[in-house]
Amino acid sequence: MSEDPHALLPRRLADSYVDELVELEPITGTFLGVPGSADRLPDFSPAGADALADLARTTLDRLPAGEGLPDGDSDAERRCARLLRERLTAELAVHEAGEPLRAVSNIHSPVHSVREVFTITPTDTDEDWAAVARRLRAVPAALAGYRASLAEGLGRSLPAGPRQVATVIGQLGEWVGTPGGGWFTQFVSGGPDALRAELDAAAREATDSVATLRDWLRDTYAPAVEGAPEIVGRERYARWVRYWNGTDLDLDDAYAYGWSEFHRLHAEMRAEAEKILPGATPWEALRHLETEGEAVEGVEEVRAWLQRLMDDAIGALDGTHFELADRVKRVESMIAPPGSAAAPYYTSPSLDFSRPGRTWLPTQGLTRFPVYDLVSTWYHEGVPGHHLQLAQWVHVAEDLSRYQTTVGMVSANAEGWALYAERLMDELGFLYNAERRLGYLDCQMMRAVRVIIDIGMHLELPIPSDSPFHPGDRWTPALAQEFFGRHSGRPGDFVESELVRYLGMPGQAIGYKLGERAWLRGREAARAAHGAAFDAKKWHMAALSQGSLGLDDLVAELSAL
Repeated sequence: MSEDPHALLPRRLADSYVDELVELEPITGTFLGVPGSADRLPDFSPAGADALADLARTTLDRLPAGEGLPDGDSDAERRCARLLRERLTAELAVHEAGEPLRAVSNIHSPVHSVREVFTITPTDTDEDWAAVARRLRAVPAALAGYRASLAEGLGRSLPAGPRQVATVIGQLGEWVGTPGGGWFTQFVSGGPDALRAELDAAAREATDSVATLRDWLRDTYAPAVEGAPEIVGRERYARWVRYWNGTDLDLDDAYAYGWSEFHRLHAEMRAEAEKILPGATPWEALRHLETEGEAVEGVEEVRAWLQRLMDDAIGALDGTHFELADRVKRVESMIAPPGSAAAPYYTSPSLDFSRPGRTWLPTQGLTRFPVYDLVSTWYHEGVPGHHLQLAQWVHVAEDLSRYQTTVGMVSANAEGWALYAERLMDELGFLYNAERRLGYLDCQMMRAVRVIIDIGMHLELPIPSDSPFHPGDRWTPALAQEFFGRHSGRPGDFVESELVRYLGMPGQAIGYKLGERAWLRGREAARAAHGAAFDAKKWHMAALSQGSLGLDDLVAELSAL
């Protein structure tokens, strides 16, 4: 590549980086749909992490300095260069601080990546299933590498939080103890008869390695980290904020913004609750809706109901508020595998759209599903939220770069768009009754509470004197969980799962509300610049076709559209 006169153009360099990354991270290759990646797993050992860091450093060395880019398509190159430099620098900061050596989380860790990738691995042909068997055989080595990283972290006094460890031990126990011989055995039960013996044996090996990791975490790691802090402190928190948000935030300003949104939303929730159950608090009204509101009975029934909700949204929005390519319109509703965290999630389509975008609902053992919170949540996860943004990014990947539209995703950009999408559906009248609107406001309140408690507990900030909750006290995880539980319509096990998530992914949860604020600021600036000529449909499509941007750049780029 060094002999190519265009080798250092940022978009070419970025795609070269993706090619090399897929060799080291075949899970990424499977998410992208890259042929030949479906039978391997990454090296999660310290050496594997070092190899990723070396690739990042090499790529940064080859990136043009400053704005020294050629004429022509320079805006696209400029955006790509800024994103690539910012993302790789943030990732290196995390690596150099030793964070991969303490990567225990109930939702975002190597062991979760290992299981999740099987849910999107192709299984259409006997050849696909043979690759599944080879990947299953790779699970023991991948988890042994992960264990080696955690062991090195202990040796370097880099412990994970005990609450994370206890939660993951429980999750792994559920994976191993799933009826039918464990989750992996259940997964391969749909494979071809010709490969039955190979698949069953490989699944048993994978299950045994999960059990081995669980036992090591329980018997060796958990005692070693007992008493370690659950919170990360200001220095680590600032590093993670940059990683998840693509910016160095004024954390005191963000904390104050979270409180201002809390008070605004509380007032709106009281007004909607009064329509549902006069005299009730918002959370009394939400508990009332749990038993008396609209609901869907049955797991398959709720999956189909969510599919119809997304299909109907596409039909209503396409041509009016968005202009969607046919392949972007395809999205599938799925049920998440057992042992998942409580929060729903989305997986992007492969680069060729042979695997569509998918939303995933963790049922948590439930068979009855109240609608009040599902509607807004699926506007967030599906349409017009994550699916429309991330599928549109894949649709324009050849015009930008694969990096800008896949690997280089900034969490706060995507989560901010998805929260903006919920608000957009409210603005457009899709939340047409008090029940659905209160559910939407509860979702918004959860994101405001996230800003307050994520920043508050990790930095041990004081609770404001005008707060309705423990004024003047300093935040702790226990107070954060109590506050969340008091100001959420969700059950206690969901609140518990969420708090563990925030402790294990510091700085990520604040990106929803702060990302939404960036999207709203960008839209209002563009509207002010264009006046009566502002076209929301054109703006939405231009905004969704830029690819990833950190919050440092998002408002400026959206404002200029």
